[in-house]
Amino acid sequence: RAHARSGTDPRSATRRKAEGSRSIAMAAAAASLGASRAYATPVARGAAIRSRTRAARKIIPGRRSANGLRVDAVAADAPSAIDDDAAMFKGKVKKSGKLSICVFGASGDLAKKKVYPAIFSLFYDGHLPDDFVVFGYARSNMSNDEFKDRIRSSLPCRISAAKDCDVKVEKFLTRCFYTAGQYDDPEDYKSLDVAMAEQEQALWGDKKTLRLFYLSIPPSIFVPVAQNAARHVSSKSGETRVIVEKPFGRDLESSRALTEALAQDLAEEHTYRIDHYLGKELIENLTVLRFSNIVFQPLWSRTYIRNVQINFSENFGTEGRGGYFDNYGIVRDVIQNHLLQILALFAMEEPASLDAEDIRDEKVKVIRSIRPIDMDNVVLGQYKGKRDGDGVLPGYLDDDTVPPGSRCPTFAAMALFIDNARWDGVPFLIKAGKALHKRQAEIRVQFHHSPGNLYKKQLGNREENSNELVFRIQPDEGIYLNINSKIPGLGMRLDQTDLDLQYKTKYSGGALPDAYERLILDVVQGDKRLFIRNDELEAAWKLFTPMLDRIEEDEIAPELYPYGSRGPIGAHYLASRWNVRWGDTME
Repeated sequence: RAHARSGTDPRSATRRKAEGSRSIAMAAAAASLGASRAYATPVARGAAIRSRTRAARKIIPGRRSANGLRVDAVAADAPSAIDDDAAMFKGKVKKSGKLSICVFGASGDLAKKKVYPAIFSLFYDGHLPDDFVVFGYARSNMSNDEFKDRIRSSLPCRISAAKDCDVKVEKFLTRCFYTAGQYDDPEDYKSLDVAMAEQEQALWGDKKTLRLFYLSIPPSIFVPVAQNAARHVSSKSGETRVIVEKPFGRDLESSRALTEALAQDLAEEHTYRIDHYLGKELIENLTVLRFSNIVFQPLWSRTYIRNVQINFSENFGTEGRGGYFDNYGIVRDVIQNHLLQILALFAMEEPASLDAEDIRDEKVKVIRSIRPIDMDNVVLGQYKGKRDGDGVLPGYLDDDTVPPGSRCPTFAAMALFIDNARWDGVPFLIKAGKALHKRQAEIRVQFHHSPGNLYKKQLGNREENSNELVFRIQPDEGIYLNINSKIPGLGMRLDQTDLDLQYKTKYSGGALPDAYERLILDVVQGDKRLFIRNDELEAAWKLFTPMLDRIEEDEIAPELYPYGSRGPIGAHYLASRWNVRWGDTME
């Protein structure tokens, strides 16, 4: 007892030393688990953790103390699993790495307006390896110089007040090349492979090269392009990664067929299904706000949240793209992918780690928990023409590329419900439309009113004066919390005000990176957190395909709404059915 009180008992010291050794090893294993990549099975993950633990500990066989307790020591020069993973995460884009990018569909608008500007911005910011090359491939006959002239004007210099912009543009263009060819001819792909290999050999020799393919092409040719590229243009010395743009099919059956066709030549781990909305700054911040701020964690459930609204609106119509849009409609084009992914990130449980597979596991659980969609909770609309001063704003059917008499919805609103313990009974109101009164995307979280009637006289309708948390995704990115507050002065007058975080005010260092920049960089790094896994895609189509089939089989006519309005009246009746007002209509 005297030894114990004084802390001088040699047995206690031995135990503390042993416990310390085990704590070091456990900490290394825990860190390794948190930072490691996903493994295919729990068994594989466990084996990898045990292997990392052994490597981190480098256990020196211990001796037994007088009381028989084995003491294991950790070698001072043992490699740290924490350090290994930190280096792996931070050093994925090594300046000494070798990168070849090929943009298929390089002559199209998406490549010109989004893909090439994003790649250039990454180069401008120093996020690409020193050794890189960018190839464009399309059917259009152009020389290298003609192609460079085509994309030159679209390359943005938004960083550091466009310092050395012209110099950077010209340097970037020296790494850009173009090859014309057919999308279904294997020989043209072999010629592309030869051209890429020649440039790689000239720039960096036989060193290991990552090839990245971006499919900026119509969905009808996804399969032949992906298969030919994988078979004939894959990297001979390194890894090949393929970015596939949405839409990933138009229903469950076509999505499965696309997935199976791609899987013939591409492993799932090398397939990156891109949803550019997940690259938005506010979407990245959504999980940070929720899981790193304890003030929000207890509020994020049915106990405090009355409803959640996810709104997407564009203030323009199809504008000549009606032929493409009419084949998909607003549900397939926006709701089934962009907004459903946002809902899943918002509603998911805290993942075990920031590892891509852990995050996507939780998203899949949310999508699978969504109740089958009731058509009584769905409103469809289509914009019509409207006189605007001396001119006329054209309706959807006025677009020459739209089939006459089309019933394709350009607006949809619906109430979704997640049948789990956290969200039981909370309506998630989803709304998306074209040719509305403004361009905006946001998430609105409306809380229950404060219990009691203490300030009923000053506040009036408690439902309209409850707290609201808003994530403004675009434009003018920001987060604000609507609260009730006393107006300064004599008497008791209350008003609603905002606790406001405006990105352009708080973070005034420059323009925010475009979503495509973030996502292309993630592909280069091999980070799949913001990309859609095949089982996510399957769950999403299982949810929406029955509703889409019902709309088409029953030929449900959409409600007409004027160009530039707030949408069809039916959307407001849908909200009132759940005792909700659309938050964007109250501003």
